[in-house]
Amino acid sequence: MRIRVTRRLKQAARRAAPRARSGSAAIEFAFVAPVFFVFLMGTMETGIMYLGNFVLQNAVNDAARQIRTGQVAQNGTNQAQFRTIVCNSIAPLLACDANLQIDVQSYTSFSALNITNPITASGGLDPTLKNWSPGTVCSVVVVRAFYTWSVATPLLTPFLTNMSNDHHLLSAAAAFRNEPYNTSVAGC
Repeated sequence: MRIRVTRRLKQAARRAAPRARSGSAAIEFAFVAPVFFVFLMGTMETGIMYLGNFVLQNAVNDAARQIRTGQVAQNGTNQAQFRTIVCNSIAPLLACDANLQIDVQSYTSFSALNITNPITASGGLDPTLKNWSPGTVCSVVVVRAFYTWSVATPLLTPFLTNMSNDHHLLSAAAAFRNEPYNTSVAGC
């Protein structure tokens, strides 16, 4: 009788053995999964941030072209209308809200450019960078747009932020000389 019990115990142990091994995969996955998903989320957020920066740069280039060719001056476009032009280009990916800041400054020459750091010493966006000076014929103009992106990926936030309060600054710029869009000016 003792031999029967021993055989049955061995058979039961053999049947249970594959199940015990399959449970180890679940335990290993439980250890690896959080790290994997954090890195996956970080990779996705970094990619979306790069896409957002590309979209912002494209919007600035398109809007700056309207200044460069004289469409802004001839149509009497004001700062709010120019912001709307940029907003229409970034709409699907970036929200046109308080996170977007546009700065347009004109200069007499490229050597007179004075570009300041948009991030203050406290880590925030400089609130004074909201100028509107599209210049006139042959003026040198710098159009800059800044977008404050809220970083959402946990644990990787210190690596993805360049501002305070878990934010990353997306920025785009275009520097150019306005074309001689008046018939009274022959060239620059």
